[in-house]
Amino acid sequence: MMDGLDEPAPRRVRPVWTVLTVVVLLLLGCGVPAVLVVGVVGERGTRTVLKRAGTTAADDATRAERELAGRIADALRRQSAALLAGDQAGFLAVADPAAHADLRRRFTALRALGVTTWRAEVTGLPTPVTDRPGEWRMLVRYQYCFVAPGCRPSPVLAGTRWREDGQQPRLVAVEESKSAETGTRPWEISELVAATGARTLVATTPALRGRLPALLAQAEAAAKVADRYTLDGSPPDRYRIFYAGRTEWERWYGGGRPTWTGGYAVTVGGGHHEIVLNAEGTTDDGIDDLLRHELTHAASLPDGGYPGKTTWWLVEGLAEYVAANGQATNRYEGLSQVRRLIQSGWNGRLEELAPADDAPAERVAGSYGLGYLAVRHLVDRFGEQRLLAFFDAVVHDRTAVERASAQVFGESWSVLHEQCVAYVRTLIS
Repeated sequence: MMDGLDEPAPRRVRPVWTVLTVVVLLLLGCGVPAVLVVGVVGERGTRTVLKRAGTTAADDATRAERELAGRIADALRRQSAALLAGDQAGFLAVADPAAHADLRRRFTALRALGVTTWRAEVTGLPTPVTDRPGEWRMLVRYQYCFVAPGCRPSPVLAGTRWREDGQQPRLVAVEESKSAETGTRPWEISELVAATGARTLVATTPALRGRLPALLAQAEAAAKVADRYTLDGSPPDRYRIFYAGRTEWERWYGGGRPTWTGGYAVTVGGGHHEIVLNAEGTTDDGIDDLLRHELTHAASLPDGGYPGKTTWWLVEGLAEYVAANGQATNRYEGLSQVRRLIQSGWNGRLEELAPADDAPAERVAGSYGLGYLAVRHLVDRFGEQRLLAFFDAVVHDRTAVERASAQVFGESWSVLHEQCVAYVRTLIS
């Protein structure tokens, strides 16, 4: 999501489509005690802060809430240490027995993913849970890394509920994060098994465990290709890939994808993108180019997502170019859909190429194909390095396309745009 616009991007995958949902990670706020008058949860640098308006007199009630928050923070520190040490009993020890089943599943999933960093930071003050005397809700900011120690952690904000039990608060429940922008992470709600390679982490549910060896080999091959398209020379520490069955596809990261979707990438913060593949929406012979496409998004896109729909053709065109893996343009399987899109009255503007969520599959495939062919023309004329410099200027630096074209290609974009379109029309004629 960028500037309030959800921009899924379907693509051709023999003959399935994949959607890119580039999401700016914005964390949810929650209610705060009435004594604070006004409260908003926000991000400042790497810390979550509670911005307050009005007076915050240290009366007895507020002092008690601060003390409770401190005890909750201590419990979370003990729980985090237990997780990283592989101590399931210690991880469960801070919780009420009623919460153990959910926490045991989370513990097992996070350990399967190779969690190397796990920090839990309380945010603001606890608030009483209505109709549950002695129970409190505490907003917690979790930060995590998988496989690679010392990575920039990805944050997720979730509500937790606690019951006072003398001086030791007991964790009653951890709520699903349910961010409007990213949805719920797989490890929050599903049992997971995983396999790790030199460049990738691939996870799925136990029911699909048998697919892991082949998926890992295919992901590792795709990662070697995608690594070449990082803009700053620093590829992701690991590409994170989640292979979703039917139920998980509808729940992970909020679900609700267009019916033609085969996969998508989500920006989760810390410089990371997490990739989801639809087990029922992909074919064995299409998984390789799907992986190259999505891993290219993870390698090439900025943490904050891309500028908007006007650059969709460039973002998806680059990913399709990498997915094609050097094949001749006349072998591109979306050429017939490109031809039909042009013949149906396409207005000839690349910046208006992005399809709607409810667009027919053929329209989606034609849009991806047009983006790919425009990028391919620029690569054939100027080379990959100058194309990537143009991508960097437009997508990362947010430079106007006209100015970026003059700086990188030394030519007017209006002229180059018409040449790209003419190239496509000639190719499919």
